[in-house]
Amino acid sequence: MGGGVLGCCIQTGKWFPVVFISAVLVWSYYAYVLQLCIFTVDSVALKVVFLAVYHPVLFVFCWAYYKTTMTPSAAPPQSFFLSPRDGSLLEGMAEEEQRRLLEQYVKDLPVLSRSQNGVPRYCEQCKCIKPDRGHHCSVCSQCVLKMDHHCPWVNNCVGFSNYKFFVLFLGYGVLYTLWVATTSGSYFVKFWTNELTGEGRFHILFLFFAAVMFAISLLGLFGYHLFLTVKNRSTLESFRPPMFSDGPDPEAYDLGKLANFEQVFGTAKVKWFLPVFTSLGSGVMFPCRQGSSPLGHNYQSVDTAPSQGSGITFPIQSTANADSNLLGRRESWTQGDHTQSDSA
Repeated sequence: MGGGVLGCCIQTGKWFPVVFISAVLVWSYYAYVLQLCIFTVDSVALKVVFLAVYHPVLFVFCWAYYKTTMTPSAAPPQSFFLSPRDGSLLEGMAEEEQRRLLEQYVKDLPVLSRSQNGVPRYCEQCKCIKPDRGHHCSVCSQCVLKMDHHCPWVNNCVGFSNYKFFVLFLGYGVLYTLWVATTSGSYFVKFWTNELTGEGRFHILFLFFAAVMFAISLLGLFGYHLFLTVKNRSTLESFRPPMFSDGPDPEAYDLGKLANFEQVFGTAKVKWFLPVFTSLGSGVMFPCRQGSSPLGHNYQSVDTAPSQGSGITFPIQSTANADSNLLGRRESWTQGDHTQSDSA
């Protein structure tokens, strides 16, 4: 009973950062729209301009934040999970036997990455083979496809299913805070020259401070994730390059800046800046650059394999159907079977 109450309290507490951000946004709306634009700005034309720009920016910012927070993290397909029997057998085996059986198992899966000791990556908590670029999140208690990091400010894992939303959330956050800071700056100065009167002047004072503070924080984070996007890396991969049987390769997924960008934002330019899902692929298999190592890997190159979207290639592994046990498992596997779609 006590453990259940404690667990409930912990889960509830995880939403505190989201509630805090939401409360700041509600207050900023009151301070900007009512105290600044309605009660303080004298020019009607200036009021119209301020509000006409502010509301669309606020809308897409909140939309992106909502999608980042509420989009479920993408988990590995069922074919990556071992049966309870196979999981128990694996745990009772010696390391060399585990290596042999895992190698046998991943022959039927589109998995090329390895752990530091060269063994196929296996999650003991989820009892599954980790897909390429997938990692286990201890906070969410699940493996996440193309995991970037767990973000407490959205109470969610940022990964394949919502990374585009997260980058847009940062970008529109920068735009929102810079607009608020720029348009309230002159009235911030008037506060110190005693040209503002009434209690509302304190809202304008703190509005400017908060906008500048958040703009600086978000600008650095947004720039970093734009860099990761055009390099086709996750935050985790920037600290530890993906490992293959031939060793680590930090550039394994680098297809060129535009192709890397399209991996996250898709090929439909009209949807690039909208928080709707347009990322390419399944989150399980990923294209690699032409002629790249991992040497000896059977990734198909950008120029030689079947492609999807702007010449970007997705490796396709086909196998036959058979038993679903550790040594004999066979699944029909194609990239299109696990493509994500936007739920909005």
